[in-house]
Amino acid sequence: MKAFKVPHTLTLLFGMMIVALIATWIVPQGFFQTFINDAGRSVVIPNTFELSAERQFLTPWELLTAVPRAFAAAQDIIFFVFIVGGVLAIARKTGTVDALIGNLLNKHREAPEKLIMMVIFFFALASSAIGTAGEYIPFVLILVALCKAMKLDSMTAVGMTVAGYGVGYGVSAFNPFTVLIAQGIAEIPPYSGLWLRLAILIPFVLIAFHHVWSYAKKVKADPASSLVADLPCPLQDHTPTDYPQLNGRHRLILATFLGTVGIAIWGISQHGWYLYELGACFVGWGLLITILGRLSFDEASDSFIDGVKDLTSTAVLIGVARGIALILEDGQILHSIVNGLAMPLSHVPAAISAVGMLFIQTILNLFVPSGSGQAFVTMPLMAPLSDIVGIPRQVAVLAYQFGDGFSNMIVPTNAVLMGIIGIAGVPYDRWFKFCLPLLAKIMLAASVVLVLAVIFGYGADLQEPVQAAVHGPLTLVS
Repeated sequence: MKAFKVPHTLTLLFGMMIVALIATWIVPQGFFQTFINDAGRSVVIPNTFELSAERQFLTPWELLTAVPRAFAAAQDIIFFVFIVGGVLAIARKTGTVDALIGNLLNKHREAPEKLIMMVIFFFALASSAIGTAGEYIPFVLILVALCKAMKLDSMTAVGMTVAGYGVGYGVSAFNPFTVLIAQGIAEIPPYSGLWLRLAILIPFVLIAFHHVWSYAKKVKADPASSLVADLPCPLQDHTPTDYPQLNGRHRLILATFLGTVGIAIWGISQHGWYLYELGACFVGWGLLITILGRLSFDEASDSFIDGVKDLTSTAVLIGVARGIALILEDGQILHSIVNGLAMPLSHVPAAISAVGMLFIQTILNLFVPSGSGQAFVTMPLMAPLSDIVGIPRQVAVLAYQFGDGFSNMIVPTNAVLMGIIGIAGVPYDRWFKFCLPLLAKIMLAASVVLVLAVIFGYGADLQEPVQAAVHGPLTLVS
């Protein structure tokens, strides 16, 4: 009997698009009324869900047109990945990347656990504070090269990157794209409840570190145990056996890289920059290091094109992943799914409802992978629902950010995740096998935090003014 072979990641994603199309034929179509807020975002109005009077059937033709439309919808992350790949290839041509790897190897060759902990912690801290995500893509190939030199594998590099990103988004101390938006919709003060989110950052980081380091130790002891042992390294034959010395010119280029990241962070926090502006920052950095690295513009151009070519498959996966949500939106079943998932929560105890909200938000992240988009779709429903079941709204916000952030590590519709694993050459099925146990541990810990938050009344002091602002009871349509 022929052994089952997991399909290619592209096959899996297109298969999910087909399943989404079939779901639009089966799931009742319906919608909530919405309004456009001051930020120009569409916000759901509670108590307005209605089933569509007449079903709109999507045809296989809509499935096919969803593919190019998905590429258009995901163009910002696709072109950002291309730019980052090309510019990093220029940086590698200057010798800076290899010199940095050699320097880090000299410091951490005998203690890779320190490097793993450092990456997870600082990535989690950045995501928790300012919502960084796609900004980690430039680091992926550097970490892959570093792990390879330390007798680890590309899965370890992806693990420390995505674990830090996911944990940071999950605990979200100040994240302006998730927690602040959700608190605004729930009508509770911005940054309220900060003490708990800060307190749980380190415990969740330690859970992620334990998972990644446990795997890394096995690979270091037995390379055949690697989940990607049979796959070629994405660096191909570009990994040197002898690393150059980190000289003054290399240090200057690294300083300009940190300066570029600093400008990007400033733009994100002060001016709402995102991928177009971040891409411009890296284009500027590429031009600068071409001069500082004493490369001819022809050499830099060749390197840039080579770097872009290496990421073509990654760009394809990102585009197709966006198509799943497009079909659900076109088929008018996204609001039906939200309404159907929320109905059972009004019939169970408060602590169970809080955990239920976590799992609902986790499921919905597959369909609405944008953190802010998910807040606008779900929080107008979850906030008044939490009043009905006796949960402080602060707990509902916490359940939202847990569900959105932690599941970012595994949902294939997350363009940043697909970009990271694509760059590292890790197929989605292998990543799923690595990440699922980690997500299970984190979700268990998150459930415990939510139950304790309900028991000890986290955010209950804010409930009185909030309750007065609720306009009528929430009605869920069955």
